[in-house]
Amino acid sequence: MAFCNARRVRGAFVFSDNDLQLDKIGLQNGREFARIRGMNCYFGIYNRDGEAGDDKKMLVCFSIPEVGINFKAPFAGEELHTEYASLLTLLEFIELNQKLFQGKELNIYGDNLDLIGQINEKTCQYEYSQLLGKVLEYKEKYTYSIGWIPKGQNPAVRNLFD
Repeated sequence: MAFCNARRVRGAFVFSDNDLQLDKIGLQNGREFARIRGMNCYFGIYNRDGEAGDDKKMLVCFSIPEVGINFKAPFAGEELHTEYASLLTLLEFIELNQKLFQGKELNIYGDNLDLIGQINEKTCQYEYSQLLGKVLEYKEKYTYSIGWIPKGQNPAVRNLFD
Protein backbone atom coordinates (compact mmCIF):
# COMPACT_ATOMS: atom_id res chain seq x y z
CA MET A 1 0.00 0.00 0.00
CA ALA A 2 1.30 3.44 -0.93
CA PHE A 3 0.73 6.63 1.01
CA CYS A 4 -0.03 10.09 -0.27
CA ASN A 5 -0.10 13.48 1.41
CA ALA A 6 -3.55 14.60 2.53
CA ARG A 7 -4.70 17.75 4.25
CA ARG A 8 -8.12 18.86 5.44
CA VAL A 9 -9.76 21.85 3.73
CA ARG A 10 -13.36 22.73 4.65
CA GLY A 11 -14.01 19.24 5.99
CA ALA A 12 -12.65 17.46 2.90
CA PHE A 13 -9.41 15.59 2.45
CA VAL A 14 -7.39 17.23 -0.31
CA PHE A 15 -4.85 15.00 -2.00
CA SER A 16 -1.65 16.04 -3.70
CA ASP A 17 -1.10 12.68 -5.42
CA ASN A 18 -2.85 11.01 -8.38
CA ASP A 19 -3.58 7.86 -6.34
CA LEU A 20 -6.72 8.69 -4.43
CA GLN A 21 -8.11 5.64 -2.64
CA LEU A 22 -8.80 6.66 0.95
CA ASP A 23 -8.46 3.89 3.55
CA LYS A 24 -6.88 5.02 6.81
CA ILE A 25 -5.78 8.40 8.07
CA GLY A 26 -2.73 8.70 10.28
CA LEU A 27 -0.12 11.20 11.33
CA GLN A 28 3.51 11.05 10.29
CA ASN A 29 5.86 13.87 11.25
CA GLY A 30 2.84 16.02 12.13
CA ARG A 31 1.21 15.63 8.67
CA GLU A 32 -1.92 13.65 7.79
CA PHE A 33 -1.55 10.69 5.45
CA ALA A 34 -4.04 8.43 3.70
CA ARG A 35 -3.45 4.78 2.83
CA ILE A 36 -4.41 3.81 -0.72
CA ARG A 37 -7.17 1.16 -1.21
CA GLY A 38 -10.82 0.57 -2.39
CA MET A 39 -12.94 1.29 -5.49
CA ASN A 40 -12.79 4.86 -6.75
CA CYS A 41 -15.83 6.63 -8.19
CA TYR A 42 -15.65 10.16 -9.58
CA PHE A 43 -18.29 12.76 -10.35
CA GLY A 44 -18.20 16.23 -11.87
CA ILE A 45 -19.84 18.59 -14.31
CA TYR A 46 -19.04 20.13 -17.66
CA ASN A 47 -20.37 23.48 -18.85
CA ARG A 48 -21.29 23.38 -22.55
CA ASP A 49 -21.75 27.15 -22.75
CA GLY A 50 -21.93 28.10 -26.40
CA GLU A 51 -22.19 24.45 -27.47
CA ALA A 52 -25.85 23.73 -26.73
CA GLY A 53 -28.85 25.23 -28.47
CA ASP A 54 -31.21 24.48 -25.56
CA ASP A 55 -31.34 25.33 -21.87
CA LYS A 56 -29.46 22.15 -20.86
CA LYS A 57 -25.98 23.64 -21.09
CA MET A 58 -24.51 21.58 -18.25
CA LEU A 59 -23.52 17.92 -18.27
CA VAL A 60 -23.72 15.70 -15.20
CA CYS A 61 -20.83 13.23 -15.35
CA PHE A 62 -19.49 10.30 -13.41
CA SER A 63 -16.78 7.74 -13.97
CA ILE A 64 -15.90 4.40 -12.39
CA PRO A 65 -12.62 3.51 -14.11
CA GLU A 66 -12.22 0.10 -12.43
CA VAL A 67 -15.31 -1.21 -14.24
CA GLY A 68 -14.97 0.97 -17.36
CA ILE A 69 -18.01 3.18 -16.79
CA ASN A 70 -18.19 6.77 -18.04
CA PHE A 71 -21.55 8.55 -17.89
CA LYS A 72 -22.70 11.97 -19.08
CA ALA A 73 -26.14 13.51 -19.53
CA PRO A 74 -27.43 17.04 -20.22
CA PHE A 75 -28.84 18.97 -17.28
CA ALA A 76 -30.49 22.37 -16.85
CA GLY A 77 -29.23 24.00 -13.69
CA GLU A 78 -26.60 26.25 -12.23
CA GLU A 79 -23.19 24.92 -11.17
CA LEU A 80 -23.72 23.72 -7.58
CA HIS A 81 -27.17 22.29 -8.37
CA THR A 82 -25.61 20.36 -11.26
CA GLU A 83 -22.81 19.11 -8.98
CA TYR A 84 -25.41 17.72 -6.58
CA ALA A 85 -27.28 16.15 -9.52
CA SER A 86 -24.07 14.51 -10.72
CA LEU A 87 -23.31 13.01 -7.30
CA LEU A 88 -26.90 11.83 -6.83
CA THR A 89 -26.83 10.23 -10.30
CA LEU A 90 -23.67 8.33 -9.31
CA LEU A 91 -25.21 7.25 -5.98
CA GLU A 92 -28.38 6.07 -7.74
CA PHE A 93 -26.25 4.09 -10.21
CA ILE A 94 -24.46 2.44 -7.28
CA GLU A 95 -27.81 1.58 -5.67
CA LEU A 96 -29.19 0.07 -8.89
CA ASN A 97 -26.02 -1.94 -9.59
CA GLN A 98 -25.12 -3.23 -6.13
CA LYS A 99 -23.50 -6.41 -7.45
CA LEU A 100 -20.69 -4.36 -8.99
CA PHE A 101 -19.89 -2.76 -5.63
CA GLN A 102 -20.62 -5.59 -3.21
CA GLY A 103 -17.90 -6.00 -0.59
CA LYS A 104 -15.90 -3.01 -1.83
CA GLU A 105 -15.09 0.18 0.00
CA LEU A 106 -16.33 3.09 -2.07
CA ASN A 107 -14.23 6.22 -2.36
CA ILE A 108 -16.13 8.99 -4.11
CA TYR A 109 -14.29 12.05 -5.41
CA GLY A 110 -15.50 15.32 -6.86
CA ASP A 111 -13.73 18.50 -7.92
CA ASN A 112 -16.03 21.04 -6.23
CA LEU A 113 -14.53 21.77 -2.82
CA ASP A 114 -17.64 23.66 -1.66
CA LEU A 115 -19.88 20.66 -2.33
CA ILE A 116 -17.49 18.20 -0.65
CA GLY A 117 -17.32 20.48 2.38
CA GLN A 118 -21.12 20.74 2.56
CA ILE A 119 -21.48 16.96 2.56
CA ASN A 120 -18.73 16.32 5.10
CA GLU A 121 -19.93 19.13 7.39
CA LYS A 122 -23.64 18.25 6.78
CA THR A 123 -24.57 21.88 6.26
CA CYS A 124 -25.49 24.00 3.22
CA GLN A 125 -27.54 26.94 2.02
CA TYR A 126 -31.28 26.43 2.38
CA GLU A 127 -31.84 26.10 -1.38
CA TYR A 128 -29.66 22.94 -1.44
CA SER A 129 -30.92 21.37 1.81
CA GLN A 130 -33.16 18.81 0.08
CA LEU A 131 -30.33 17.72 -2.21
CA LEU A 132 -27.92 17.46 0.71
CA GLY A 133 -30.56 15.44 2.59
CA LYS A 134 -30.75 12.94 -0.28
CA VAL A 135 -26.95 12.58 -0.36
CA LEU A 136 -26.90 11.97 3.40
CA GLU A 137 -29.70 9.36 3.04
CA TYR A 138 -27.44 7.43 0.66
CA LYS A 139 -24.61 7.76 3.19
CA GLU A 140 -26.83 5.96 5.73
CA LYS A 141 -27.55 3.14 3.23
CA TYR A 142 -24.01 2.68 1.91
CA THR A 143 -20.61 3.23 3.40
CA TYR A 144 -18.50 5.57 1.33
CA SER A 145 -15.91 8.26 1.83
CA ILE A 146 -16.06 11.48 -0.11
CA GLY A 147 -13.05 13.61 -0.98
CA TRP A 148 -11.80 16.29 -3.33
CA ILE A 149 -9.47 16.06 -6.32
CA PRO A 150 -8.36 18.76 -8.78
CA LYS A 151 -10.57 19.11 -11.88
CA GLY A 152 -7.64 18.21 -14.16
CA GLN A 153 -7.25 14.85 -12.39
CA ASN A 154 -10.97 13.99 -12.29
CA PRO A 155 -11.68 11.15 -14.77
CA ALA A 156 -15.39 12.04 -14.82
CA VAL A 157 -14.53 15.27 -16.62
CA ARG A 158 -11.05 14.55 -18.00
CA ASN A 159 -12.20 11.45 -19.96
CA LEU A 160 -15.46 13.05 -21.01
CA PHE A 161 -14.92 12.95 -24.76
CA ASP A 162 -12.56 9.95 -25.05
